[in-house]
Amino acid sequence: RPSTPASCPHEQGNAMKAVTCQNSDLQLVDLPDPRPGPGQVVINVLGCGICGSDLHVRHNADAEADVLAEIGYDGFMRSDQQVVLGHEFVGQVAGYGPGTRRKIATGTPVVAVPLIRRADEMHAIGLSAAAPGGYAEQVVVEESLMFTLPNGLSPKLAVLTEPLAVGRHAVRRAEVRRSDVAIVIGCGPVGLAVICMLKAQGVAAVVASDFSDGRRQLAAACGADIVVDPGGESPYEAPGDRGFLRSLPAAVGLAIGTMEKLRPMPVPWQHVWRIGEKLGGKPKHPVIFECVGVPGILDGIIASAPLYSRVVVAGVCMEPDTIRPMMAVNKEIDLRFVMGYTPLEFSDTLHMLAEGKVRAAPIATGTVGLPGVAAAFDTLAAPGKHAKIIIEPAGSATEPTAS
Repeated sequence: RPSTPASCPHEQGNAMKAVTCQNSDLQLVDLPDPRPGPGQVVINVLGCGICGSDLHVRHNADAEADVLAEIGYDGFMRSDQQVVLGHEFVGQVAGYGPGTRRKIATGTPVVAVPLIRRADEMHAIGLSAAAPGGYAEQVVVEESLMFTLPNGLSPKLAVLTEPLAVGRHAVRRAEVRRSDVAIVIGCGPVGLAVICMLKAQGVAAVVASDFSDGRRQLAAACGADIVVDPGGESPYEAPGDRGFLRSLPAAVGLAIGTMEKLRPMPVPWQHVWRIGEKLGGKPKHPVIFECVGVPGILDGIIASAPLYSRVVVAGVCMEPDTIRPMMAVNKEIDLRFVMGYTPLEFSDTLHMLAEGKVRAAPIATGTVGLPGVAAAFDTLAAPGKHAKIIIEPAGSATEPTAS
């Protein structure tokens, strides 16, 4: 496997500033300017968000690379490779490679889905040695996956397109309705993106849970209706009595009670039961989003959630974990896992931002220049006032400053 980002074509003689990660060490270095291949575009990076995935892969890249290799992708970064991180970027078109349509003028602000083709392979920009990312002055993207900023959208807000698309995908996969109670466990960047998208979809009851007071404040700023500290209050009790079943005897009792009411009716009880199911007359349950991604959280949710809950796993746990299937079986927990988004979800998210349909500004809590990336990682390692720190390559700040 390549040991440096040199597998990406570069211009000779010119250099750009970038931050690389190798053996968990973050270094500000000079690298050759990238050269776009066929169908590709170079953009000047205006801003790049630090993702929770970036924090994880700094120390756990090999574990994720092993898993991805099992499902057919062996290009994910390894700890001993020198990789330019960063997949949440906004920039301006700087130049085109061969075979491009060139319909977007140079200097136009754009965002892009962070995937790129290298020969016959596809790689995740910022998470592969073959696809250097946005912790740099320039990054190469696929022209077909690049989108202009609509309606005069500010680049400072557009930089949130990628993480919000993750939230949109999670909410869509959850099949959550406006009348549902949504419970978000963990109010880091993923949880906040989910909250933003739940409210944009019109979900009236969104509960947010986090031990950090700073993150609870951010959750409220993003639109959460009920915010709880799980150290003192259960997020599953916080919505009040919504008719959720909280014990197996209660579920059995409901079935018996329903039959007692249906049997005396003049029509066959089976017909009434089937009509009730078609009209949505199933046991009420919340939709729960796991947005923490550390061992033990998922099993704790399964144990504490009401019966029939739908649990959507959006947090990326980088270590092996254990759940008790018997607990999930007896409670009939609906468990779904989510990752990424589609190009359509990415584009829709961009337009939702531009049209003011999603309240996302609170997510970006600070900015830093390339010299301050290591300090930003240290800041984000401990939950506090910061959620999403944006790297601005043109800046020189060595410590995160408020956005």
